[in-house]
Amino acid sequence: MAACATAGVGACVAYRVGRAGLAGLAMVFAATPASAASIDEEEPERAPLSMVIFGSMEAGPTKTFLSVGMKRAIAGGLSESGFRLFVKAGGAQEQTHRHRPHGVTYKSETQALLGYEWRVGDSFLALYAGSDIESEQRIEAFGPSFTGTRYGARLQADLWIVPAPGMVVQANAYASSLNGRLWARLATGWQVPAGFYLGPEFEAYRERDYRKLRLGLHLTGLRFLGLEWRLSGGLQKTSDRPSAYYGTLGLHWQR
Repeated sequence: MAACATAGVGACVAYRVGRAGLAGLAMVFAATPASAASIDEEEPERAPLSMVIFGSMEAGPTKTFLSVGMKRAIAGGLSESGFRLFVKAGGAQEQTHRHRPHGVTYKSETQALLGYEWRVGDSFLALYAGSDIESEQRIEAFGPSFTGTRYGARLQADLWIVPAPGMVVQANAYASSLNGRLWARLATGWQVPAGFYLGPEFEAYRERDYRKLRLGLHLTGLRFLGLEWRLSGGLQKTSDRPSAYYGTLGLHWQR
């Protein structure tokens, strides 16, 4: 202030402006490292989930079936509508005959399907078409064994609807040219405080001269070990055997 008093008005104004400029530059340089640090600390944007890997196991008194597969978005993520690639492989062991000696039949199957999935929020409808291949090895207790492979075409539809908060409806179906196979499953579920869905399920299957009906309960959306699980079980009735119990374990992982 003494310098202003002796140097005059113009010098005093220049002196004050110079001090203000230096103070402003100091504030800018002091803030710059912090801003750069905050930018560096920002997490990179994550890519959208584009694939689901799934597996299942079914067990009954005369048959065990295992399968694994994947559904992948061809472009973009699974949260938006688009084309999908669906690939699945499975194997089964079952009794060949109802009466003794039963014999054993081993089957393996693969499907490679291409389709389109429409999504609205948490609901979606997917339609697929592609190949269906099955290999069979039948081992008889007495007599010749049989090994063969069949090729066919398959149409498939998957539906998941959230009609109201805390409620889901699932519907899945396919039609295959292998032995005229038709399969459908319908399940509804209501969310419980633990977070998963609980409700009834109905399943029907037909091929040539064979029929199967199932009625049971399912738990869907159980979260454990980073995976989502589905448990279901109930009573099944087939055209060639008495009524029996069944159980199914399914899981899927999104990435």
